Amino acid sequence: MYTFNFEMLWGYRWLFLNGTLVTIGLTAAVVVLGLLLGLVGGLAQLSRFAVLRWISWAYIELFRCTPLLVQLLWFYYALPMLTGIQIDAITASVLTLSLYGGSFYAEVIRGGVVSIEAGQTEAGLALGMTPAKVMRRIVLPQAVKRMIPPLMNQSIIQFKNTSLVSVVAVPDLLYQGQVAATDTFRPLEVYTIVALIYFVVLVPLTAIVKRGEKQLQTGH
Repeated sequence: MYTFNFEMLWGYRWLFLNGTLVTIGLTAAVVVLGLLLGLVGGLAQLSRFAVLRWISWAYIELFRCTPLLVQLLWFYYALPMLTGIQIDAITASVLTLSLYGGSFYAEVIRGGVVSIEAGQTEAGLALGMTPAKVMRRIVLPQAVKRMIPPLMNQSIIQFKNTSLVSVVAVPDLLYQGQVAATDTFRPLEVYTIVALIYFVVLVPLTAIVKRGEKQLQTGH
């Protein structure tokens, strides 16, 4: 019979805390950068210029249709070989996760924009507003409300995706857990604690997303 011993992990509490802070910081960075990329990509999909639509489509499909882990390894190992520019593990991780997340954010933003009734755009144009002004003052303010729940859902997924960066030795929560497991020979306890930390961080965020969805449905 296996005997659990969580007490010995108390000495590794700062290791888990540092890993958690790195994970949260990494998530914040890739969400912000991903949203910026997604905004550009989503609006480019709706552009009247075919070249912008094609570039956006190529970017979105490239990152949506290839595994994230493969992308991470490619940016960390292959890109420096092609460019001759060495990038550290954190830079490669932020770049990969931002581009990957941005491809999904782009589709959310595009879907939010096209969900707004075409009559509102036509009314704005009839009043003499430029297409850019119609988008900025009429369409986007309404579309953002519809985008928030799926954008937050994707951000939660990004938080979980950060666990992959441990394979390139970024000291996130999972990597620090691996260090503790190697040191204590107690992987069952260590990875249980790691899973619980992810759970504790994500449950409140999930509750906020569900509440936001409910408010949008009821209009309150």
